[in-house]
Amino acid sequence: MSDTCNNDCSSCGESCTDRKEQQNDFSAKLNESSKVKKVYGIISGKGGVGKSLVTAMLAAGINKKGFSTAVLDADITGPSIPKLFGITEPAMQNDKGLLPAISEDGVKLMSVNLLLPNNTDPVVWRGPIIANVVKQFWTDVVWGDIDYMFIDMPPGTGDVPLTIFQSLPVDGLIVVTSPQDLVSMIARKAVRMAEMMNVPIVAMVENMSYFKCPDCGSNHNIFGESKVDAVAKEHSIELIAKLPIDPEFAKLSDEGKIENYNSDELNKIIDFLGK
Repeated sequence: MSDTCNNDCSSCGESCTDRKEQQNDFSAKLNESSKVKKVYGIISGKGGVGKSLVTAMLAAGINKKGFSTAVLDADITGPSIPKLFGITEPAMQNDKGLLPAISEDGVKLMSVNLLLPNNTDPVVWRGPIIANVVKQFWTDVVWGDIDYMFIDMPPGTGDVPLTIFQSLPVDGLIVVTSPQDLVSMIARKAVRMAEMMNVPIVAMVENMSYFKCPDCGSNHNIFGESKVDAVAKEHSIELIAKLPIDPEFAKLSDEGKIENYNSDELNKIIDFLGK
């Protein structure tokens, strides 16, 4: 250490035994008018596997158990949460920050689609800006007292998932996949990213796992044999849900009434979270 040392190692190029390594802190501070007890992220390796659908149904299910529940829609370029819950009015704000929309059953929501002039307007932003917006949904939204927040994360392992892992206090993850080999391979990437970031994986959900014939009652593997058991075993994930191909999903999603759907498979995860 030199005689002129000011103990600010971040601005010093010297190498000495007393050097203090700077630890980057990317954590974002929750809005001062809010309190969130548990945060769960819903991730997938690729798009189109039903991640937002699973997010919405988990939030609706835990809300029905009497917990105050919220959904932070972090899929900025492909937001679908407001549509699933039938929310069409834009978000409002007061002197404390943005106010989340509230679904018919009381789930609080924030999505970029609630901030756009038209919900079909594309979000043409670069990665760092998108990641910053996600952090602002945490810092600038007046969530109030929330027992469970579910984060609908964008597919892949890029800027936004990394920002969420580093900036938000994520308690656990639910991984959504589908039976195809390609999807299972990519889902492993999301699982391994979570492991690298030391975020526990609570459960895996295989969407479109099978189709139950209404005439004969048999299950048909439209997209191939299930892979979720093998992937879960490989990564020591014990809780698994297999969702069928169900036209009711599409009907209620289009009508904005996803809160009306009840899934026995997802209830296993909901019951586990709500203990």
